[in-house]
Amino acid sequence: MASDGVPSCKVVLAGTIAQSLLKEIVDERQALSRAPLLVGFLANDDPAAQMYADWTAKTCKDNAFDFELRKVNREDLEDRLVEANQDDKVNGVIVYYPVFGNRQDQYLQQIVDVGKDVEGLSHVYVFNMYQNIRFLDDEKLLKSILPCTPLAVIKILEYLQIYNSILPYGNRLFGHTITVINRSEVVGRPLAALLANDGATVYSVDVTGVQIFSRGEGLRKRRHEVTEAEDFNLERCLPLSDVVISGVPGEAFKVPTQLVKSGACCVNFSSEKNFTPDIKEKASIYVPAIGKVTIVILLRNLLRIVRNRDSRHAPIPSEAAGS
Repeated sequence: MASDGVPSCKVVLAGTIAQSLLKEIVDERQALSRAPLLVGFLANDDPAAQMYADWTAKTCKDNAFDFELRKVNREDLEDRLVEANQDDKVNGVIVYYPVFGNRQDQYLQQIVDVGKDVEGLSHVYVFNMYQNIRFLDDEKLLKSILPCTPLAVIKILEYLQIYNSILPYGNRLFGHTITVINRSEVVGRPLAALLANDGATVYSVDVTGVQIFSRGEGLRKRRHEVTEAEDFNLERCLPLSDVVISGVPGEAFKVPTQLVKSGACCVNFSSEKNFTPDIKEKASIYVPAIGKVTIVILLRNLLRIVRNRDSRHAPIPSEAAGS
């Protein structure tokens, strides 16, 4: 609490950020002749997955998208995904992971048709993300799809003006040091790569240690590189970071508030609270959850997939056809 009684920390809710992103999505949806159909597959009993599916259904209904939740046995999921791939009425597919909780989930991610993969988990999208390739074609008409949760964090940081719009696109995090606590293949590692590709120095922290994601001194490299930071730990990273992003599952882990840099921006993307209430006495901005933004990004990706499909099927201009 500031000395004049005004809180020194601004708590920003995901719903507020989501509403700011929805206008563009609503405008683009209204330009379509029919509602895109998103199909979700739920093959587990995870309450968080069910809640995510429920939020997706509500957001789709509220914004004139069609959504179907298909609950299936995990042993049948592969066949159901193939059927959805072949169904022209289905525009996008999302699977609520974990399903098997092992490498078989990675296999299932590659089953989804790349032209319907709203989660951005297909190999071509993952390759482009890590290589900092932002388009699917040489003409730069078809944008690549980024994974929903990492992209939601990016959009939150843009909303909070952590991104510096004065700098060129792709360099707008230059000068920022960010700690990401989570290095899962689905969220933490992709997020660290995206932040580093946009110019930040990123400390990626998990139980095995710390890795540094960076484009080098003065952003000399086109894409990020990863180095092991054997002499670093969380206690050393936090005081150096002006942004702290945490997504550790489970109730046991808490970010030590006393080590967070004064005035840092703190974002929690775990279903559990990784920050204790006293973070509001140390941070300048605190985002306690991101789920509603993630669902808006899901719809954004769906529209991008529809747009990419329509661009691929667009008629050839007459001059090109005669050349």
